[in-house]
Amino acid sequence: MLSADGTAVGFNGVALGRSQVYGTVAEAVCVQSPRHRCPSTWCDCGFYCFHEADQARALACDEQYERAVLLEVLASGRYVSYELGLRYQRQTVRSVRLGRCRCGRTAAALDDVGGGIVGWRRLEAVCRECAGRRAVLSLARLARLAGVPVDVDEGAERSVLAPLAPLTDPDVGAADLPPDAEIPLLTAEVTLLQARLDEVQRRLQRLTGPA
Repeated sequence: MLSADGTAVGFNGVALGRSQVYGTVAEAVCVQSPRHRCPSTWCDCGFYCFHEADQARALACDEQYERAVLLEVLASGRYVSYELGLRYQRQTVRSVRLGRCRCGRTAAALDDVGGGIVGWRRLEAVCRECAGRRAVLSLARLARLAGVPVDVDEGAERSVLAPLAPLTDPDVGAADLPPDAEIPLLTAEVTLLQARLDEVQRRLQRLTGPA
């Protein structure tokens, strides 16, 4: 998240956590009841983390989390253990890792995608091609505002999903095609030339014919 005046960045949770923006160092706040300390054993409040980065990447397969950034955090204060990690009171962000752009290319900046809250714009990773000439927040600027390293998540590089190769090699000419493959190509070219010659002939007849 980027503040409205562009001088600060923050992070925003999902579900109930979408109403809160927290900084690089933050204390958990229960949005359901301010009467108890986070995390409470009878409430689901508090920051959540995984023990392993791959578990966080697996969560990103869910549509609700797919555009989220991956944070490396230092958890402290009160905590409750669960099967995949911790639910805890205090958090310090150590690094920020961005996923790929929606088109699949490597992220190069962050773009305003709408859906922000009062005082904060929601940002999303975007590549150079998709950003075009729009105003974006550079990764270097994000790192300075957050005060932590920012890079592209290496886990995305291990994906078996990849763009399709071109259907034809643009460097391959007709001379490189096998003989059987040249026949339809040459036939199409002859047909096109014949159509052009017929059109030229009609125009000549109009120009040279009787008035």
